Amino acid sequence: MPELKRLHAEHAPAVLAFELANRTYFASSVSDRGDDFFDRFADRYSALLDEQESGVCAFYVLVAEDGSVLGRFNLYDLEDGTARLGYRVAERVTGRGVATATIRELCWMAAATHGLRTLRAAAAHDNAASGKVLTRAGFVPVGPADPADLGGAPGTWYRRDLLL
Repeated sequence: MPELKRLHAEHAPAVLAFELANRTYFASSVSDRGDDFFDRFADRYSALLDEQESGVCAFYVLVAEDGSVLGRFNLYDLEDGTARLGYRVAERVTGRGVATATIRELCWMAAATHGLRTLRAAAAHDNAASGKVLTRAGFVPVGPADPADLGGAPGTWYRRDLLL
């Protein structure tokens, strides 16, 4: 059974493998991270852990029984009881409810562990699957997203109020 875990240093090799294995798949619906992301992965990963340690963000990975990463689920800009949600799941588990179930679990954790009351997430219009996942996970559309928030693509902001 996959487990949602807080990002730690020992996850680095599995996270890199996840990003590399799914790079083409991700680039079909979101901006490609670029070669520099992979060339400087160790530095960027360390910076993420530092950012998490400071309490500004909280990063999670969905880990399969074999230790591989099935998804990344991130809470950004934790402030005044709110945060932004970002996520990506491996192509091999799409369409199985993995993203929806994990986001629901993360919503509970966001309230219980981080004291958050509201999460926001943006989905590009050309990534309809992401909007469906957010809706199934209890988010509601609240207005247009600035294309700058979505790598230049038009989209919609979604919001979910959290309850314990």
